[in-house]
Amino acid sequence: MKNLTLENITQVCRGVYYGPADKLYTEVTAIITDSRKTEAGCLFVPIVGERVDAHKFIPQVIAAGALATLSERVLEDADFPYILVESSLQAVKDIGEFYLEQLNIPVVGITGSVGKTSTKEVIASVLEQKYKTLKTIGNFNNELGLPLTVFRLRDEDEIAVLEMGISDFGEMSRLAKVAKPDTAVITNIGTCHLENLGDRDGVLKAKTEIFGYLKAAGHIVLNGDDDKLSTVKEYNGIMPVFFGLGGECEVYGDEIVNHGLKGISCRIHMGTESFQADIPMPGRHMVYNALAAAAVGRIYGLTSEEIKRGIESLEPISGRFRIIETDNFLIVDDCYNANPMSMKASLDVLKDGSGRRVAVLGDMGELGADEIALHQEVGEHAGICGIDVCICVGKLSRYMADKAREKAAGLQVIYEPDRESLLSHLSSYVQKGDTILVKASHFMRFEDVVEQLQKM
Repeated sequence: MKNLTLENITQVCRGVYYGPADKLYTEVTAIITDSRKTEAGCLFVPIVGERVDAHKFIPQVIAAGALATLSERVLEDADFPYILVESSLQAVKDIGEFYLEQLNIPVVGITGSVGKTSTKEVIASVLEQKYKTLKTIGNFNNELGLPLTVFRLRDEDEIAVLEMGISDFGEMSRLAKVAKPDTAVITNIGTCHLENLGDRDGVLKAKTEIFGYLKAAGHIVLNGDDDKLSTVKEYNGIMPVFFGLGGECEVYGDEIVNHGLKGISCRIHMGTESFQADIPMPGRHMVYNALAAAAVGRIYGLTSEEIKRGIESLEPISGRFRIIETDNFLIVDDCYNANPMSMKASLDVLKDGSGRRVAVLGDMGELGADEIALHQEVGEHAGICGIDVCICVGKLSRYMADKAREKAAGLQVIYEPDRESLLSHLSSYVQKGDTILVKASHFMRFEDVVEQLQKM
């Protein structure tokens, strides 16, 4: 890994090196926090978690070929190189920041309340038409995951697309200090993490912390149809590029045609150019994601043809509106996470499904003092959006179910107190030919629901 010698790592971490002097000038081959991923020449970073202190795995990773390890405590009688640091987590961020500077490649940082992952996927798919692109995988978008994503970069990579997720003030500044994005993309400002951020104005303040470490000649790409983001006029002389469905946006979409669960198409306008694009994932929100990708592609010099090809070659990922066809059902696997905005968007897509339209909805987390009202808001939408069955699961989803019953006209509403109870009764609630949406916050573990449906 470029310039990641033990000497440089020690300096970057403000640590103390213990070990043979001749090892100081050796570059590590990888940086890992999972002892199961040990490879010859790597650096192990033991993280102290709530349940496991990874320091106990140090002998194991050294025996498996690691070059060295970090440690938050003195290792008595160690016969291998190690660097004593105050905090392994802070060290990971410091090393990630240093390593990204050595590579000197453009970074696209993506944040927002809803659609970060799908927007990241479309942007990466577009940029891959011209550049060797590395993107965030899975949920590696926090203060540990972001540097671990950075450590996957190698000399041959030409651009990085990094998802940046937060739940409190200050987190985005710490992430942005590592990433130092050349381009900052914000998808929208919604009602998530309100227990820490208070309200949408708090969400706006926290998300726009990303601008604090934006490169001087950088770019800002914002959803111009979002009432909060549209108030951002400039930052340190950088004028935002707005995308949206209104012709006043620099990049905008129109001529939208909904193809149900098969996807959606639109015409994308960029200055004097325009092109028609078929987006292979359903939902009006995917138009916004494609517009954001078009805006980024334009910044990095892609042609309209390349942008169109990138949008149309997008592939869905597990848990993010992935369509699964079985002999009995069409399952919409959208169970990775949820908030009121994304719940309502997914319900609007479900109504275009064939057969009975069944929503299996679970509790949404981190909504703060308004959590009951926000679950009721989703229930009200479920009651009027045109689906056939709504199964509400979890303590807070009782309020969703009550509101859905109140608003429903012909909607069958079912309540289950928890996932285990749902799984025991699920077969009696669904029938052959159903289109079934599965969605909840990640802690509800609704991937088990998707798995059971696939086996039916």
